[in-house]
Amino acid sequence: MDQQKIGSFLKELRKGKNLTQEQLAEHFGVSSRTVSRWENGNNMPDIDLLIEISDYYEVDLREILNGERKSEDMNKEMKDTVIQAVDYTNTENERCNKRIRICNAIGMLLLVAYMLLSDTAIYMENEVVRNICSVMQGMAVGMLFAGLLLSSRYGSKIRAFKKRMLSKGFKS
Repeated sequence: MDQQKIGSFLKELRKGKNLTQEQLAEHFGVSSRTVSRWENGNNMPDIDLLIEISDYYEVDLREILNGERKSEDMNKEMKDTVIQAVDYTNTENERCNKRIRICNAIGMLLLVAYMLLSDTAIYMENEVVRNICSVMQGMAVGMLFAGLLLSSRYGSKIRAFKKRMLSKGFKS
């Protein structure tokens, strides 16, 4: 923590509001000499006073402790990165959901066809129709199982992505 840098930043903030050291000192109930010491980097305000100062100047406490404003470029880069990550996730989401819907739709169609044909196969006693029903039943279960596997694989991808984002400091 660089007290000189913090002091210069406090001075810049005070001048930005067109205040004198005396006016600022009066507002916070300290002497103008104390404000001068803060701005010269000889002394630091107590933490509770720093919080009040950050509220007064409408800046983040971290900005005061760093002695500089947050970089707008960094915020823009961070925002662009998050937007790209969200776009990528949405694209992956749509692609995977499409596969899952296709597998489930085929599985459901096969099940419906199986149910319709199985009723007919009972009355017809046709061996070929029974074999077709067995194959359709197996394919329907297989397609539904494929849809289930795709959805669980997609879920693990999302969990891994969230874990990476949290490890980099993003909040969920």
